[in-house]
Amino acid sequence: MLCSVALAGTGDVARAPADLRAAVESLWRANPDVAAARAELDAARAQTRAAGQPIYNPELELAAENADVDRRTASLSLGLDLSGKRNARTALASARARVAEAGYVRARRDVAVRWLKAGVASSLAERETQLGAQRLELMRRFAELAERRFNVGDINRSERDLAELAWVEAQAQQAALRGRSAGALASVAALGGPRADVFRAWLAAGLPAWKAIDTPTPVDVPELVQAQARVDAADAAIGVARRARVPDPVVSVTGGRVRTAPGLSDNVVGLNLSLPLPIRNSYRAEVDAARAEASAAFAARDAEALAAVARAQESRARLEALREAFGAFQGSRAADFAQRAALLDSLWQSGELSTSEYLVQLKQSLDTALAGVALEGEAWQAFIDQLSTSGTLDAWLGTQGAKEQP
Repeated sequence: MLCSVALAGTGDVARAPADLRAAVESLWRANPDVAAARAELDAARAQTRAAGQPIYNPELELAAENADVDRRTASLSLGLDLSGKRNARTALASARARVAEAGYVRARRDVAVRWLKAGVASSLAERETQLGAQRLELMRRFAELAERRFNVGDINRSERDLAELAWVEAQAQQAALRGRSAGALASVAALGGPRADVFRAWLAAGLPAWKAIDTPTPVDVPELVQAQARVDAADAAIGVARRARVPDPVVSVTGGRVRTAPGLSDNVVGLNLSLPLPIRNSYRAEVDAARAEASAAFAARDAEALAAVARAQESRARLEALREAFGAFQGSRAADFAQRAALLDSLWQSGELSTSEYLVQLKQSLDTALAGVALEGEAWQAFIDQLSTSGTLDAWLGTQGAKEQP
C-alpha cells in the first residue's frame, strides 16, 4: 500500500484540494504521453489474453488419388502442448502486462509532477511580475519626482539622470519578467492540462505541513514496481525458453475409402503420431540468453532500489531545509516589500537618503523579495518531489492507480 502523508500533529491524511485533483484528472485525460502509456497497457493486456489461448489449432487435410488404386481420405491433426508452453507464455505475457501497468502509473505520475511544477513556477512567475510592476511604478513616479526636484534646484543633473536610467532599467527588467511568466504559462499549456489559475488558491493556502513518512524505503514508487515486473518477466522468459526445448507431438487421425477394383472398395482408418527431434538445434542457447537477461534485470532492480531510496532521502532533506529557510524568511521584515519601499520613498523625499542610496536600498529590497519568491518556489518544488519519490502522489491526490482503471 502507498505510504500516507499526514499533517504534523494530527492523524489526518493531507489531501490535495478538490479543484486541483480534478484538474490533474483532466490533465491525464488530455495528455498524449498518458494516452500512449494507456495504449501500451491495453496492448499488453490483450497480449495476455492472447497468450492464454491454445497454441495449436486442429488441421484438416483432404486427399484424393486416381491411379491403380483410387483413394479418398480426410485427416485431422492436432499438436499437443504436453510441456506447458501455453502456461509459460501466459505467465510471461502477464508479467509484461505488469511492466506496462507500472509504466502507465509512472507516466501519469511524471506528467502530474511536471504539470504541478510548471503550475507552481507559473504562479510564482506571475507574483514576480507583480513585484516588478510595483518596481516599475515606483521608478516611474521616482523619475517624475526627480525631474520636478531638478527643475526647482533640489537635486543636481546627475541625480535626475540616475533616476531616469533607473526607470529605463526597470522597464527592461519588467519585460524580462513578463517573458519568463509567459514561458511558464506555455510550459503548463504544453502538457495539455487546464490553465494555471487553479494553483493560486493552492499556493495561497501555504506549504502543507509534513512529517516523516512511515517507511524510509519507497517500495511503491513506479520505478521499483516496474523493475520488479521486469525481473518477473525475465524469469518467465526462462520458463518459455526451457519449454521451447521440449518438442510437442502431433497426432492425426485419417479416415476414408480405397477402391481397388470396379465395384470393390474398403474403408481406411489410420492413426499417426509425429515428433520433432531436436538434434541439430537443442535450443540451449535461448535458455542461456534468457538466464543472462534475467540476471541483468535483477541487477537493474537492485540499482533502481538504491537510487529510489537516495532520491527519497535527498528530497526529504531538501524539503526540510527549504521549509525552514522559507519559514525564517516569512518571519523577517524582508518579506514586506511594499512597506519597505514606502519607507525608502519617504526617507528620500525628506532628504535623509540621497538618490543613489535610495536606488541601492530599493534594489536590495526588491532583490530580497524576489529571492523570497524563488525560495518559496524551490520549497514547493521540493514538496512535489517528495510526493513523487516517496510514492505518495496518488494517495495525496486521492486518485486511483492503473489496476482500477477500466
